[in-house]
Amino acid sequence: MSETGHVSPATLRKVIAAAAVGNFVEWFDFAVYGFLATTIAKQFFSSADPSAALLQTFAIFAVAFALRPLGGIVFGTLGDRLGRKRVLSVTVLMMAGATTMIGLLPTYASIGLMAPVLLTLTRCVQGFSAGGEYAGACAYLMEHAPNHKRAWYGSFIPVSTFSAFACAAIMAYLLEASLSAEAMGAWGWRVPFLVAAPLGLVGLYLRWKMEETPAFRHSMAEDKTHAHAHSPLRETLQQQRGSILRLGAFISLTALSFYMFTTYFATYLQVVGHLSREQSLMVSTVALLFAAGVCPAAGAFSDRFGRRRTVATTCSWVILTVFSAYWLASAGQVPAAIFGVLLLAVGAVLSGVVTAALLSEVAPVTPHRRSPTTLPTRCLVVPRRWLQHG
Repeated sequence: MSETGHVSPATLRKVIAAAAVGNFVEWFDFAVYGFLATTIAKQFFSSADPSAALLQTFAIFAVAFALRPLGGIVFGTLGDRLGRKRVLSVTVLMMAGATTMIGLLPTYASIGLMAPVLLTLTRCVQGFSAGGEYAGACAYLMEHAPNHKRAWYGSFIPVSTFSAFACAAIMAYLLEASLSAEAMGAWGWRVPFLVAAPLGLVGLYLRWKMEETPAFRHSMAEDKTHAHAHSPLRETLQQQRGSILRLGAFISLTALSFYMFTTYFATYLQVVGHLSREQSLMVSTVALLFAAGVCPAAGAFSDRFGRRRTVATTCSWVILTVFSAYWLASAGQVPAAIFGVLLLAVGAVLSGVVTAALLSEVAPVTPHRRSPTTLPTRCLVVPRRWLQHG
């Protein structure tokens, strides 16, 4: 690395473990809500209209996204000032705490309308912490990685994300398969949320054992002798508006393809495809494990052919496959559903991996200059050299 010097393979392995395991804890918590959406709808909303209850449940799921840009700004600023280690420790603790609280909330039958209000508040805390988690983990990992293999090393962040969703799906499947409907409604749905407490402590321990990145230490040393911007966000928006808008569109595609694949597809299989909950979770688990396995290959592809070609390939793939994937899912047959969700998986993997690389390639690392992770909805500012890269 030009700025920071060579990082040994042994150090890189430790960095991957620290970033990926903490990210796994974070996204396991986030995934549980999506996979238990149909059960949550029954617990936190009136049973008079099941369809409306499900829509309200997903509306609360979406509310968290409104807090993610704010979380990105706050935690991105703190990460630049205080370092990645402290901020990533805070985000995993916040996520675990909020998820545990969901597992302890009273239901609609107990307190009426206050139940969905409290659920919304806890989801807002989840979204706020998630705004700083993913981009912060990417920045931490890739500030250690060699320039020519950033996408490959960065791919282990999506690996941990997809693995977390797979484990959440497996846990939901085991609960559905082993408990009666009455037991699941009474207490079983709470178990995955309560698991967040010990997982959060594990994640906090791993994050606290991390060291700061070479790039951040280097920038701290430089900051003692160089001035810095007084209004870095405004300066960035003035100088890089065009790049922000262009890449913001792609980051929106990344988020859309990810959640269509990881959470909504399982619900679609049940509501439209009329598969059982166990079958839909099994289909999602197969696809998530596949996605985790092919992330490093997608990273190698991006390093070999460049970010621009990877972005173009991703957009083309999603456009060509999304309608076919959901048409297959509506057939109500498990083999067709698996084939359809694998089509979605390829697009989600490509977009997730190239986004992880872009998150570290947008601006110089300076303690009092907002990093690219602070931009709303992960809108990135890409250097001119990237735009010229094949």
